[in-house]
Amino acid sequence: MGADLRGKRKTRGRGRSAGGGAVVLAACGALLVSGCAGMPDSGDVQAVKASNAGDSQVRVYAVAPRDNADPEEIVDGFLEAMTSDDPGFATARKYLTKRAARSWKPEQSITVLTNAPHRGQADRPGDPDTQGRTFPLSGRRVAQVDARHAYRPEVPSAFDTGIHVVQQPASDGKSKEWRIDSLPPGLVLGEADFLRNYRAVNKYYFASDENWVVADPVYIRQRQDPVTRMDPVTQTVKALLEGPTKWLGPAVESRFPSGTELAKDVYSLTPDDQSTLKIPLNDKADRVSTVVCKGMAAQLLFTLGDLTSVRVEQVEIQGSTGALCLLGKGQAEQEFSPVRDSGRGESPYFVDEHQRLMTLADGGRQAQKPTEVPGPFGKGTVRLGPVAVDRAENRAAAVLQDGRELRVGSLTADDELPDPVVTSTGARPEDRLSAPSWDGRGDLWVADRDPLKPRLWMVPGGQGERVAVGTPWLRGGARIESLRVSADGVRIALLVTRDDHTTLQIGRVGRSVVDGREEVTVTDLQDAAPRLESVTAVSWAGPSRLVVVGTEAGGVQQVRYVQTDGSTSATSVLPGLNGVTSVAAPYADQSAPVVADSRDDGIARLAPGTNWQPLRTQGSLPVYPG
Repeated sequence: MGADLRGKRKTRGRGRSAGGGAVVLAACGALLVSGCAGMPDSGDVQAVKASNAGDSQVRVYAVAPRDNADPEEIVDGFLEAMTSDDPGFATARKYLTKRAARSWKPEQSITVLTNAPHRGQADRPGDPDTQGRTFPLSGRRVAQVDARHAYRPEVPSAFDTGIHVVQQPASDGKSKEWRIDSLPPGLVLGEADFLRNYRAVNKYYFASDENWVVADPVYIRQRQDPVTRMDPVTQTVKALLEGPTKWLGPAVESRFPSGTELAKDVYSLTPDDQSTLKIPLNDKADRVSTVVCKGMAAQLLFTLGDLTSVRVEQVEIQGSTGALCLLGKGQAEQEFSPVRDSGRGESPYFVDEHQRLMTLADGGRQAQKPTEVPGPFGKGTVRLGPVAVDRAENRAAAVLQDGRELRVGSLTADDELPDPVVTSTGARPEDRLSAPSWDGRGDLWVADRDPLKPRLWMVPGGQGERVAVGTPWLRGGARIESLRVSADGVRIALLVTRDDHTTLQIGRVGRSVVDGREEVTVTDLQDAAPRLESVTAVSWAGPSRLVVVGTEAGGVQQVRYVQTDGSTSATSVLPGLNGVTSVAAPYADQSAPVVADSRDDGIARLAPGTNWQPLRTQGSLPVYPG
């Protein structure tokens, strides 16, 4: 099927697959263009191996069914045509009966399988002219993509369905031809074809009642969308205007007025020579204030910043009567980012063998000598457990006394440590407090792992009265091993143990005020790494990306990136490092190194484009601010 091929032979150059269906062409450079130099127009048919995941240089062109095609060719041709960029999937619809062609909605969903669907042999009814034939389709389903472009991973499971073909009168009115009259909803793609045709993009919305943005990952077409005929930039803007995904929706809001859409007949958006992108909208946006309009522009700038194919430095929003506002990328980042640029970069911290909290200056590819931090945690006078540094790098929170106490201390002055903000009465150290985490609001989070009364706590401002977070899923023997809150404070990454398996879950944070008291909940947990049998460490590595340490079933430990929606790519696995017990990654500065704690090598760093570099043979618990 497309790049997965299902054993069929495809052509390189012009031609046709053995049973109709689709033609695969390799692009010249990054894109295939008409008149591509050196493109053969004759020669032998060659087998083309399945493309690497996400290989956008391979293009699949749908080919209409040939005359008198047998039922197997019709099914195979349709499955291959689904992987193409054919406008409106017009060629794919030629494999369907007229009624099925009208009702089929390829945009409503995508079922993603580990490999292309396997087409089995059809049943053989006594009278195929009247009853048709059903071909079984099978595979291993790993994800679903909904109409809002949201990717939802699944624990790999059996996918079993069928495609039914019947005979109908041919166009000549004399003979009959096989066509599909019943088929699965939406698209069914192998993972390689999905990643070749679609790419991950973050849409951005504002955290409810706040002035900073939250990433909402979705998947859009790599090239022109067959259904909307929009280019990737326009698709992305349209997806933003449609609103947040169902899961994130309750925690965020859009500054775009309800009903706002792109102006009619807008299919392509291109920045001008000043890198300004003009966004024409319908009249729903005409009466917004300048403040609201700049919020709209900020959502667009953050969203378009994920598209490497286009450079946008400014956005001009246009209503039905003309320009409404103009906003630059730098201003958007300073006013609306959950992590504001301090000008000093992000520094990793760790606890050395003398129980001192140490920091590593940002040294690019070369590691700098660690230095102890100012304040009570840099003296080595208290026994430090897991530590978290706030986003401003002015305070740290540390678990002390074998997990019993959580204390907050200054990183700028030699003040005495105040009383604990949270304590645990768990019987064993591993049943007491988890590693803490700060969100971008300055609130401090920690889990009490006491099996008699497991709790999740939030300390407002790191020093107020602790708030018991509502966790309706924390029962039946479940417990939180570790947690990391996103910079925007809307999402929380949790390592949750249940039935001796520790999985990575992403929860949505809800906040409200009831009778003058703040109520906080974490709900709608979603498995972010269903293909990993066990996860032992996690860190945020950007607005919608995490770095995790875990193992697949029967596999070895690996360090890899995953998206918060659970999607991954073939390039997400980091170089190997033995015995990793914890990991930390920068949030905003992607040139800063990943830092890990290894039983064999101690503290090690991984700068982009390099291998792991040991820093300290005795040291533990590395963290970045957050």
